[in-house]
Amino acid sequence: MKRSALLKKLLATTTLTLVSLLPFSPLMGYASAATLTSGSTSISDSRPGTASTSYTMTFSNVTTSSTKCIMVVFSNAATGGSVPTNMVTSGVALSGTSNYMPTPASWSAASSTPGTVKVTFTTGETPASATARTLVLTGITNGTVADTVYYAQLSTYNNTDCATSPLDSGNATFIYTNGQAVSMTVDPSLAFTVAGVASGQTVNAATTTVTTTGTTIPLGTVTSSTNAIGASDLTVTTNAGAGYTVYARYVAGLSNGSHTITDWTGTNAAPTTFSAAGTESFGYTTNDATLGTGTANRFTSSGPKWAKFTTSNLEVAYNAAGITSDVTRIGYQVGIAGTTPAGTYTGTVILTATPSY
Repeated sequence: MKRSALLKKLLATTTLTLVSLLPFSPLMGYASAATLTSGSTSISDSRPGTASTSYTMTFSNVTTSSTKCIMVVFSNAATGGSVPTNMVTSGVALSGTSNYMPTPASWSAASSTPGTVKVTFTTGETPASATARTLVLTGITNGTVADTVYYAQLSTYNNTDCATSPLDSGNATFIYTNGQAVSMTVDPSLAFTVAGVASGQTVNAATTTVTTTGTTIPLGTVTSSTNAIGASDLTVTTNAGAGYTVYARYVAGLSNGSHTITDWTGTNAAPTTFSAAGTESFGYTTNDATLGTGTANRFTSSGPKWAKFTTSNLEVAYNAAGITSDVTRIGYQVGIAGTTPAGTYTGTVILTATPSY
């Protein structure tokens, strides 16, 4: 081989060797995103398929420089992956409680790609702190697969294209869980007591003339010149959702065996003012002005009104809801005529409290 040809070959070989040793990096000339830390994602309702759910993402180590896009990709992988099954993000909105940006009202959230949310502000803002920055997205429908780990891939950019000028990136995991069915039973309750009322007390604007007990109404010796009035206090406690009604009736009228005291003429639906002394009559009243049937204040309107007992239940107290220690006072009044036969008259009044569940 000639010397000139050998020299050309060596030069060619040397040139190739020099080219192969030039350093090259595919990242040369490009910026890389900083890594966010302490990431977490909380969900307002973690049940699969729940609509209008809020997702709160919190990160630290945030770059405190102008930010124009915050992008969240919900995925089944830490990088890449696919959106959780049946997750819907098209109705997403940015909550004003977010503090990732100083003025969240200036930013707008949109999701043109399922599972990807872009929160942007053309002017851009600098996060107020690098620590504990939160982004709260609302209006999201959860995916439908429970007990599977999903990822919120959050990245930020100093460009509204959400692709160039990257700033930060990080992941936070979350899981959908089925709600636990909680059940309990509350037993129905009812407490009903009847207490006596002393003489000289008022009952629906009338004044008692005798003292009663919880089990007796001793009207005493009655004359044609003075009617006898007694009273009872009825106390009800119940957890019945629709409240309760107390009914009154008698087994039979006041009788001495051969004669029965005439019933008063007023009725439960239309009670009337009791007659003055000298008229034979027996009846009752109530101070409940909110009865559940008919005219609610029919016994209390325009002075005390009275009605006759019957052998059927008659409303004397009512409340529309469960209540504790609700007290109603009912009264008994008897009058006799000068011709009412002498003797001892007795009878039995029955009071029944009925809750409505």
